[in-house]
Amino acid sequence: MDNTMPRRIKKAILPVAGFGTRFLPATKAQPKEMLPVVDKPVVQYLVEEAVASGIEEIIFVTGRGKRAIEDHFDVSYELEDTLVEKNKQDLLEVVQKIATLAKFSYVRQPIPLGDGHALLQAAHLVDDDESVLVIFGDCIYDSNVPAAKQLIEAYEKYHTPIIGLSEVALEDVSKFGVVAGDKLDERDWKITRIVEKPKPEDSPSRSVAVGKYIITNEVFKTLAGMESGKSGEIRLADAFDLMLGKNLPIYGRTLEGEWLDTGDKFNFLKTTVHFGLKHPEIGEKFREYLKNYSL
Repeated sequence: MDNTMPRRIKKAILPVAGFGTRFLPATKAQPKEMLPVVDKPVVQYLVEEAVASGIEEIIFVTGRGKRAIEDHFDVSYELEDTLVEKNKQDLLEVVQKIATLAKFSYVRQPIPLGDGHALLQAAHLVDDDESVLVIFGDCIYDSNVPAAKQLIEAYEKYHTPIIGLSEVALEDVSKFGVVAGDKLDERDWKITRIVEKPKPEDSPSRSVAVGKYIITNEVFKTLAGMESGKSGEIRLADAFDLMLGKNLPIYGRTLEGEWLDTGDKFNFLKTTVHFGLKHPEIGEKFREYLKNYSL
């Protein structure tokens, strides 16, 4: 383990170039990342998590039809003027805060060639000696300590790539990348292998990757040297495989908190109910409604 102090992690990459086909027709003309959970789009939850973890710059990797994300994190003069005229000061503050959360940059992934390829589009915005947070667009965590901060703390301990992990039921492992290796304590793994979507009987553990990572320059170099992985795309999981094959260290941290997946309709509804019940404006009313709902 390298004991020299690495640079503090200040940048996060959010790949948001996917089509969101699971949510058609809602995503025909709007990005899936802009679908609202109660009154905030999914992507804002992720940005707020990153900012609460000390991130100062957010780099979005976008594709066609993602302009709404740029507009959301930009200043909206017309809307702000309207709110001033109507004396809606509380809403004005909510809207104004969005554009000041972080410094935002946007790069395009012109052709969908895999999540690793998406990350490469942002590589020129990352210095050779800095590591970055990566958050994929359908993994919200409700936790006391932001999930991204938990990963950054693991990176500051191990100075290696970090994979955010959660433990799932054995029957669910076939949906995820599952890690194998040495469990160091209740939370941390030294990873030796990643098995993509194994059958339950073949799974090396119940700890799966949740779509949050810290990646180092070594990961970018590995991705840049790949023509395509096992799937015909340039994928982050394949880059990790190559690095593990060279005995380069990769660690995992099991994230504390509730993992709220928004990647499919059922889990999106569960996430909406979760945050609806916690919402200061409608939470109690929604709780009463659910109590009295007749099934």
